[in-house]
Amino acid sequence: MPPTTSSKVSRWDRHGREHTVRVRKAGVQKALVCDTCGWRKGAQFLPWLKAEEHLADAHQATVDPGRPRNG
Repeated sequence: MPPTTSSKVSRWDRHGREHTVRVRKAGVQKALVCDTCGWRKGAQFLPWLKAEEHLADAHQATVDPGRPRNG
């Protein structure tokens, strides 16, 4: 069994709430799980992009907390 690693994609909505999708990787397969709503999806390619799309579509969470703000 290949070792499992995980990471997360976090975005904030316009009300300042943080929403997170965790990406678990085991070999080539990746599993996405949303901490906010429980949404789950398997992804072999571009899991972080799919996580960002879910956060934007389902939660209107588009502000990246790791990206510096302008101004």
